Amino acid sequence: MSLRYDALNLLSDGNFHSGARLGGTLGVSRTAVWKQLRALSELGLDIYAVPGKGYRLAHPIELLDARAISQAMSAESRALLGGLELHPRLDSTNTYLMQRAAGGLPSGHACFAEYQTAGRGRRGRQWVSPFAANIYLSVLWRFTLDPAQLGGLGLAVGVGMIRALRAAGVADLSLKWPNDLLWQGRKLAGILLEMSGESFGASTVVTGLGVNCRMPKEAGSHITQAWADLEEALGERLSRNTLAGGLLSHVLIVLRDYQRHGLAPFLDEWRDYDAVRGKTINLQLPNENITGVAAGVDRSGALLLSRDGATQRYLAGEISVRIT
Repeated sequence: MSLRYDALNLLSDGNFHSGARLGGTLGVSRTAVWKQLRALSELGLDIYAVPGKGYRLAHPIELLDARAISQAMSAESRALLGGLELHPRLDSTNTYLMQRAAGGLPSGHACFAEYQTAGRGRRGRQWVSPFAANIYLSVLWRFTLDPAQLGGLGLAVGVGMIRALRAAGVADLSLKWPNDLLWQGRKLAGILLEMSGESFGASTVVTGLGVNCRMPKEAGSHITQAWADLEEALGERLSRNTLAGGLLSHVLIVLRDYQRHGLAPFLDEWRDYDAVRGKTINLQLPNENITGVAAGVDRSGALLLSRDGATQRYLAGEISVRIT
């Protein structure tokens, strides 16, 4: 994909570029340029070809850049970064890091992809991942905590994402237990945690984040729930590299602080953004549906549900939440 990606990089400004100039820059024939640009349609990109003018993208795109991401990070978070990889295409950033975890990657190793062919959400759902439209990020962290102590990690990461997005100027944000970030009640971002380790002892966790930046309408038509993107939320386009650096900064700090203090430092903030507290919700368990009033979360991050005069707790990974 290298030549194709180089051609795309030249077109990313949204301006017209002649086939001769593209070929000269890339060191290939005009025919080879045409073949590479035609192949970009596989990534869902629209390219205009106009005689006498050349080629241009229907919309300019901002490709991810390691230097720009690093510059957008805080000095505190850069010290926590164990490594940074950018990929034009992966099946899934989470899958990639989970597969490499056994090879000794350090805590804080991060991976971005421009495009995912098999992006995943919670419970195996597809995560729609059009090319260079959104943020697809995974971070590996090696905890000395055992899995039972990590039940609230997704909530803490959600708080970190809220902090990053608020710093970027986004308002009207909320969190829906256990892993959704909403804008005006519609899904803007999601979190996927995957873990390896023994029942007791150290655990390796890969934290995956997906954030809608500028979701193409055709790609968004495949999403089965109400969604939003940052371009709508802000009324303008936000730099993907600035956002990537901000998200990575806040998530690295959350992972470090969770290792030190657990969920406690994040609970009050999470409760401030709780999208369902006090509302009647339907919990979909593997074998039954339960309706009750959401009563917040407990100190471990479990959802509290009031029904029939009693309050019961439910752990992440066992249920999904639908607001009725």
